[in-house]
Amino acid sequence: MHKLEDLKIWNKAMEVAQEVYLLTASFPNEERFRITSQLRRSVVSIPSNIAEGAGRNTNGEFKNFLGFANGSSYKLYTQLLLSIKLNISSEFVVNPILSKVIELQKMSYALLKSLEK
Repeated sequence: MHKLEDLKIWNKAMEVAQEVYLLTASFPNEERFRITSQLRRSVVSIPSNIAEGAGRNTNGEFKNFLGFANGSSYKLYTQLLLSIKLNISSEFVVNPILSKVIELQKMSYALLKSLEK
């Protein structure tokens, strides 16, 4: 088991989740049950899966949950790009979040590799 507060990837995922919630708070009300909901579910899934994996008994289980978190990060990345293409948000606002999502993906890959040793 791993202590969540010591995991840099979990802390970064929590930061991204907060930023996505702040971003989507400004989305049009008619998007509340569409892209807003999708983005929020995706971003919450990332630190949640990291946390669940960290609480498991083996590194193999942790790796599985890191894989789920990584999949959610790719879904989040796609949805953020879509919010730009649909003119719901701007590149200026979304690009810094996209950079953090890419950083999360790299962190996930590195952690997966370290768990294989």
